[in-house]
Amino acid sequence: MKPSLVKPSLVAALERIVGPRWIRHRRAELKTYTMDGLPTRESFPGLVVMPASSAEIRDILRLLHLVGVPFVARGAGTGLSGGAVADPDAVLIALTRMNRILTVDPVLRRAVLQPGVVNARLSEAVAPLGLHYVPDPSSQAACTVGGNVAENAGGPHCLKYGVTTNHIVQLEVVLPDASVVQLGSLQGDPWGPDLVGLFVGSEGMFGIVTEITVRLEPVPPSVRTMLADFPTVRGASEAVSGVIAAGIVPAALEMMDRACVAAVEASIYAAGYPTDAAAVLLVELDGQPDAVDGEAATVESILRQAGARQVRSATSPADRARLWQGRKKAFGAMGRIAPDLAVQDAVVPRSALPDVMDRIEEIRTRHRLSISNVFHAGDGNLHPNISFDRRDPDVTHRVHLACREIMAACVAAGGSITGEHGVGSDKIDYMPWIFDPETLGAMRAVRCAFDPAERSNPGKVVPLHACREWRAAPGVR
Repeated sequence: MKPSLVKPSLVAALERIVGPRWIRHRRAELKTYTMDGLPTRESFPGLVVMPASSAEIRDILRLLHLVGVPFVARGAGTGLSGGAVADPDAVLIALTRMNRILTVDPVLRRAVLQPGVVNARLSEAVAPLGLHYVPDPSSQAACTVGGNVAENAGGPHCLKYGVTTNHIVQLEVVLPDASVVQLGSLQGDPWGPDLVGLFVGSEGMFGIVTEITVRLEPVPPSVRTMLADFPTVRGASEAVSGVIAAGIVPAALEMMDRACVAAVEASIYAAGYPTDAAAVLLVELDGQPDAVDGEAATVESILRQAGARQVRSATSPADRARLWQGRKKAFGAMGRIAPDLAVQDAVVPRSALPDVMDRIEEIRTRHRLSISNVFHAGDGNLHPNISFDRRDPDVTHRVHLACREIMAACVAAGGSITGEHGVGSDKIDYMPWIFDPETLGAMRAVRCAFDPAERSNPGKVVPLHACREWRAAPGVR
């Protein structure tokens, strides 16, 4: 058996940096950290350390650099691609103690925060200033902004406003050799390559972000949320293309299928969605009141022409929150169906939505699985969700087969293997489906510019066997 890189002497040295209270190294303590939000990838880390400051992160990475031990940064653990899972030879660095909003500048519309700030708390903090932070993943009540930076997270409103990378202007980063770099500026990158854009979405392979400067946006003066229900998924999919083809870009355009609606309406998150509909669409428009009124009339006409049975509209915050409740809490509602939930993530062209949805239904039937769909229909970002019990090896095997076939169907339709959840370890084998060896080699070369020894989140994103040039590193699978 190979000796572990995580030795008692390392535990003692880390305890001197953060204090014994903030170290987890016993088997039972580590159990909490064996998975992120994806139940099909599980591994015990060597130990867990929980720093409270940028200085402690620098000291931790300096120590790990000296002893050659890999590490994995982790936020709230809500990731859905196995990206924050560490091997027994790696140290897991949990950033949830670094949860302070450091400064807010309402004139410049900027906030500086630590990576462990929960996404929803940021908008709540700046709401009295008439501002908000736009990226809003469905897990925003739990996920951290640092994790959003690692995965370049999206959310329902990224259709109009863009994903995380469009709202980050500056980062303080500790590299794997413990050096500290500033990327970007308060105004954005002043010159040269967009290193903030490079770091956001790098899935923890370049180092650990310790301070994040985000762009804040004014709260729109008028917001309208519409709910339309359809007798067929194809009709709802065609309505999505119709709205976009009309030149309207809603703030959000979300779809839920019958199975998802049933799960929500049977839960404490029931929002009054019609359970006999094959699919429902949530459309949100925002902007100046006159523009919202005009777009709402056009959208309602398009929805009805595509076969919508009923279109409900809400403008008050309470009514809008009720319509959104089911969508935002859908994953939680699915927890009633089975012990485990595998949330997949892929993107297809909007025009391919009807055919891909038919293909997912065929895969569901053939593998005898429970699959419900709730997704960002406006930008073709699908989330097929498989409810299952991973204690049953046969079911788990069929889940893996179905996930692979769904990804293959999306790629065949001209799509990609991830929209907002990252590659992590879950989709690493699919990377050669969409990137040739030269491109994967270039990705690896960029990674090595930040982390030559490849100790930062090893074994994720880039498949080593697909690159023409590679070097093995401790902890690399």
